[in-house]
Amino acid sequence: MDCTVLIENSPGIPGLISEHGLSILIETERHRLLSDTGATDAFIKNAALLHKDLSSVDTVILSHGHYDHCGGVLPFFRINPAAEIYIQKNAFGAFFNGEGNDIGIDKSILSLPSLHLLNGSYHIDEELFLFSGVHGRRLFPSSNRRILKEKHGLRVQDDFLHEQYLVISEKEKLILVSGCAHNGILNILDHFRALYGKDPDAVISGFHMMKKSAYTEEDRDLVLQTAKELLQTKTVYYTGHCTGTEAADILKDCLHDQIRFLHTGMQLSSSTMFL
Repeated sequence: MDCTVLIENSPGIPGLISEHGLSILIETERHRLLSDTGATDAFIKNAALLHKDLSSVDTVILSHGHYDHCGGVLPFFRINPAAEIYIQKNAFGAFFNGEGNDIGIDKSILSLPSLHLLNGSYHIDEELFLFSGVHGRRLFPSSNRRILKEKHGLRVQDDFLHEQYLVISEKEKLILVSGCAHNGILNILDHFRALYGKDPDAVISGFHMMKKSAYTEEDRDLVLQTAKELLQTKTVYYTGHCTGTEAADILKDCLHDQIRFLHTGMQLSSSTMFL
């Protein structure tokens, strides 16, 4: 398996565009798939510079209903109308950040003929599985508590039931791919263990611990306690996008080489990505 980070917040290879968003091209034995499409068409431009042909992508997984993960869907469809696109059906609701700004996605995506609207977990094939329905809230980052959704005309805290997670089976390895882990990375891992009876071999995901305001002692302690739990696994973690600089420093101090940070243009392969 090979992964190429087509878009991420932090710059990497000179000449590539970076933006607040995430898109990763994943090439497996059976699939060429996109995990998210960033906020704009920038990932397409980067793919061309990296000599990655997106017209041969067969599968697109949209992790949740926020613009910075689905904003490039329509530009992608114009160059590849055949790829199957998977998203939870409730990802087309109205979502808002802590400042009250609309962070939802373009509803015209609903008209795409290759779109699959899912209602919960779904087996694509023996290699790809999607799960959702994470309800746990232990060590739940405060930045997620500020994200709202519209329900019966009112704005309430988002339950993130529109978030889904991809599991890739690569020979004897299991790779968990998420967008922002809005439900909390520990709660997602708890759900994964309930499904598989073990930890994933690798996780690729933002942890959504970033904040615009200063971290409180409670915030820092939550990140540290999360890191200590991750340290007990034999999983290698690739994170970025929404994890946040201060949280990343705390995680790195605890996890050392068990955690690695994504940047635009970064390439991973199954020969080097596991512990």
